[in-house]
Amino acid sequence: MPDIDSPFTMVVLIVAIGVGAGVINNWLKMKAQRVDLDQAPEIDSLRREVHDLRERVKTLERLATDKESALHREFSRL
Repeated sequence: MPDIDSPFTMVVLIVAIGVGAGVINNWLKMKAQRVDLDQAPEIDSLRREVHDLRERVKTLERLATDKESALHREFSRL
């Protein structure tokens, strides 16, 4: 068994503990950020819904800011 009192052994132990803690820390961060594969379709669905809602808001903003005649034409077209 190595002599625990030697400076070389203490340096090696300190470095090993630091590297091990860094690996565990990174593993925990990656585990926390991982998205379950079951949620992927739900995320795609929500992205499509947000895109559709943004398009609707753009249309409503355009209708609200147009002149009265343009507003009447747009309602007639719809």
